[in-house]
Amino acid sequence: MPKGSLENHLFRRAADPIPWKTRMKVAISAARRLAFLHEAKVIYRDFKASNILLDTEFNAKLSDFGLAKAGPTGDRTHVTTQVMGTHGYAAPEYIATGRLTAKSDVYNFGVVLLELLSGRRAVDKSKVGVEQNLVDWAIPYLVDIRKVFRIMDTKLGGQYPHKGACAAANIALRCLNIEAKLRPEMSDVLCTLQHFETSTTKISTPTTVMSPSPM
Repeated sequence: MPKGSLENHLFRRAADPIPWKTRMKVAISAARRLAFLHEAKVIYRDFKASNILLDTEFNAKLSDFGLAKAGPTGDRTHVTTQVMGTHGYAAPEYIATGRLTAKSDVYNFGVVLLELLSGRRAVDKSKVGVEQNLVDWAIPYLVDIRKVFRIMDTKLGGQYPHKGACAAANIALRCLNIEAKLRPEMSDVLCTLQHFETSTTKISTPTTVMSPSPM
């Protein structure tokens, strides 16, 4: 693909910062791909930044279907399989039990959405303590809209709509629910992303990043 992978654009040292609008375009087009697969009863299983390829307009395409798996049929609620995937992205219930559902992909999507918001890798051994794992580090900020700005990528320079950032953070939080059954369907994630993108397209004023009040 002309623009290479999302991983390169987000994390390569010499890469130009991706603007907010482009990040949301990538998120929406990637969500659309996953929703299509789930509608066809296919679980992608390895949704991550390096497997998201971008065309010249930054539309996302999925690559490497080597771990894709046919979803459960009939009365079955899951597929039991050997645990495979990428550390930092895989859903906790899948790691623990090998039980794979479409909601495992939803968790993966939540991690990638966090990467788009924060500019941080899912796992970064160069950081210390809890910050090595993006989900563990970000969750406390996602649950409080007053703290969402703390996870936002500094490369954005504050150039993003506060309402849109909070909405995207809320979607990520829902996708990362520890209870798989409480995560949204990808079709719902797609609809929500499209809705808030439409509602914020007229916002041209960047958010004002406020420092937290003293405790």
